[in-house]
Amino acid sequence: MSRRRTLGTKKKIALLVSAATVAGGGAFVMASTSNATPPAPKSAAESTACLGLATALGNNQKFIADQQANPDAQSEARIANRQAVIEEIKRKQEASGCAVGESAQDSQAAQPSQPAQGGQQGGQQGGGAQPSQPAQSAPAENPGGGAAASGQQVCNGSTVTLSGEDGAPAASSNQFPAGTKLKVTNLDNNKSTTVEVTSVSGSCVLLNNAAFEQVREPGKFLIRRAVIEKVG
Repeated sequence: MSRRRTLGTKKKIALLVSAATVAGGGAFVMASTSNATPPAPKSAAESTACLGLATALGNNQKFIADQQANPDAQSEARIANRQAVIEEIKRKQEASGCAVGESAQDSQAAQPSQPAQGGQQGGQQGGGAQPSQPAQSAPAENPGGGAAASGQQVCNGSTVTLSGEDGAPAASSNQFPAGTKLKVTNLDNNKSTTVEVTSVSGSCVLLNNAAFEQVREPGKFLIRRAVIEKVG
């Protein structure tokens, strides 16, 4: 009987040692996993989404700097609003895995090739300067509501990003006064929206969150190939 008890005790000790070893190994694996180096944030040069957010941040910072340099009675309120927008953009940068606080000014890259307009290419090939003319854009979806409109093409070469502001679909601009109606077409998905300028910004045109959602591609915060038209 005593031998059986002794063997039983030894087996219990062995089982306890084995369990402790397994538990220790699991703890080591968990510690190794928790200590793994997190992925480095993506820069604007590595991600279109990050570039769009960095551009939106830079445009808002530029707007604040302009308001501080040339203040008026509404500057303080405008600056407070844009500072709140900047904080929201930074939260979006973090959620998207982008470098938080990275800033870029609005790109003025060469305008992508557009469908040829009647007689337009001939004038350019002839060497003469092409006069500004109302440009007719290709038919596009218009989720902003109302009849599709075409007007004078403006802001040639500008990319389009979001202002970060909430509210009904609208735009802000440093070139057009409040009340101006602009049609923005994203040539990458052929979607367009017609919105009214309601405030001042640091760029030719910035779309607020609701307007940008109507023309954006999923996961992108920048429209590189855009046509902007003044329609009212």
